[in-house]
Amino acid sequence: MADEPTIGEVVRRLDDVRQDLKEDIHGVVALTATKVDAEIVRLGQGAQDERHTALSGRVAKLEEQVTEKDRQRQNDRRLIFFSLIVPVLLLAIQLFNANRGA
Repeated sequence: MADEPTIGEVVRRLDDVRQDLKEDIHGVVALTATKVDAEIVRLGQGAQDERHTALSGRVAKLEEQVTEKDRQRQNDRRLIFFSLIVPVLLLAIQLFNANRGA
């Protein structure tokens, strides 16, 4: 009988076990509250992929616009050359030929 715990000792040990269990449950609840659900992660990744696709499309469109502006600038330069410089050169050649022939 001397090795058996008394009722007070059993109650005290049960209270300790109950308190430890209560602390463990609170820890588990806090841990699960901080974990992110896999569905939320998937949805976030999907939204990020959509933003990336939209941004890539906008960048491609801007690059295309820049290329088109460069093409237009080059065409404008040709137009200026042929509408202003070529007639002046032709007039100078005609004047040179007229003075040389006289």
